[in-house]
Amino acid sequence: TECTEDMASAFFNMPLLGRLSARGCCSYNTLKAWLPILSWLPRYKLKWLQMDLLAGLTVGLTTVPQVLAYAEVAGLPVQYGLYSAFMGGLIYTLLGTSKDVTLGPTAIMSLLSVLLSLLCGVIQALMALLRLGFLLDFISFPVIKGFTCAAAITIGFGQVKNILGLQSIPHEFVLEVYYTFYKIPEARIGDVVLGLLCLALLVMLSFMKTSLGSDNAPTCARVARKLVWTVATMRNSLVVVAASLVAFSWNAYGHPVFTVTGETSQGLPPFRPPPTSDTTANGTLSFLCFVQGFGGGLAVIPFMGLLESIAIAKAFASQNDYRIDANQELLAIGVTNIMGSFVSAYPVTGSFGRTAVNSQTGVCTPAGGIITSVIVLLSLAFLMPAFYYIPKASLAAVIICAVAPMVDYRVVTKMWRIRKLDLLPFVVTFLMSFWQVQYGIVGGVAVSGALLLYNLARPQIKVSDHGVLVMELGSGLSFPATEYLSHIIHTQALQAAPPRSVVLDCHHVSIVDYSVINELRDLLKQFKLREVQLVFSRLQPSVLEVLLAADLQGFRYTDSVEAALQMES
Repeated sequence: TECTEDMASAFFNMPLLGRLSARGCCSYNTLKAWLPILSWLPRYKLKWLQMDLLAGLTVGLTTVPQVLAYAEVAGLPVQYGLYSAFMGGLIYTLLGTSKDVTLGPTAIMSLLSVLLSLLCGVIQALMALLRLGFLLDFISFPVIKGFTCAAAITIGFGQVKNILGLQSIPHEFVLEVYYTFYKIPEARIGDVVLGLLCLALLVMLSFMKTSLGSDNAPTCARVARKLVWTVATMRNSLVVVAASLVAFSWNAYGHPVFTVTGETSQGLPPFRPPPTSDTTANGTLSFLCFVQGFGGGLAVIPFMGLLESIAIAKAFASQNDYRIDANQELLAIGVTNIMGSFVSAYPVTGSFGRTAVNSQTGVCTPAGGIITSVIVLLSLAFLMPAFYYIPKASLAAVIICAVAPMVDYRVVTKMWRIRKLDLLPFVVTFLMSFWQVQYGIVGGVAVSGALLLYNLARPQIKVSDHGVLVMELGSGLSFPATEYLSHIIHTQALQAAPPRSVVLDCHHVSIVDYSVINELRDLLKQFKLREVQLVFSRLQPSVLEVLLAADLQGFRYTDSVEAALQMES
């Protein structure tokens, strides 16, 4: 984007830096940590306003018809999709740390939930206040890439049915692929032609923007370049507006050849507390009964929403060269859901498709979300008739062009060249995401965690023979590794004929636990029984302090491997 470098250096790392430097709970730095808008708003530039307005307008035009469809997925009247869409832009502008992410209804959350907004928000906000964002650090880069590639493919292919004008296509990816091809004979010519034209225009304008020359040119050339840049940057909005005018014109002459968004009720939602009880013919259902009725969804839905949003935020932060604060993202999503419950919204999270549109359009700050929220509110209040004629094929073209660059096939060759094992969580996440995106993320995190635990349980041990066996631990020593270390020492030293003395080089060991201490105590007994020595060398002070406090019988240590070898000679 035009502002990524300025944004990254100017303010998007400020909330994190502020939190690290804050010393008091009432300091200004702490206030900026909880309200990231205070970090970037004083540095706001006029050129950012232009890009934020443009991105907000484009995402707004994309949001309205999408959220109407997502409300149907959730089994709600379509206007509830709009109720859920406008609060995210307002709250996230104050609390969010990603310039790209847009909060709102998504297909995943719509399938999982109906009226969980308040409870989800409370759970997510509590996680933020308890500083549990570190749990999301276990989403590794291969998992994020696997999720990003799979989500881009599923969302992009999910729009093919709108390009073709097909109806009644299932949402499950495998069935969606099958029925999309099966129903190709039912494709509407008008939607196909319009969709392909929109795709061609978007690709052409995108290519024109990336092919612009330098500013060192005559005045006329600079003016023409600026005009091309403006049109290319506004391409999403221009294509949607132009397609809407075409659809309106054909409808006005009695030829409704395009599938349009259609009609829905309008009006702003009332602002009132969410219902915590319900009176029915069988009596009053209390808040506790509501919670019990949600069952496992009360735990699954908030967590899935967080995983989806953080994975999206990390993906676009990596692409656009800035950082996010996971705890602050938790707070932003939680407060959004809490406030959304007061306007009859259902739980929201980061939307991959709309975030991609936002990023590609060139958004510079979270302020673009305000424009999107204003468009949603205006749509509810006044503009529903204007959105009636937006062709679904044009919106599908915008989404496809937005998510297509996120399919990073080159990352596979990079991981193969650098560390082949990282392909495992990538492939698991990628494949499982075609089943359900949330399962893909959980599966990838589980595989990454298993690999991490395996490395802890099987540390690299370099063995060299200097008359005495020297065993150098290549990484830390914790309780999962004790059995493996004991096995190596037994097989190569204690069970050798004759038994060998061992120097254990602990230079890389920074922490030991009670399980390690017990295993070392047993090893020292085994060495004493066989009349050989186990000597520790290059212990870090914190580890030495723990070992001395454990009062291990026969414990000997030196400052260097050479000194240990001389002790055994």
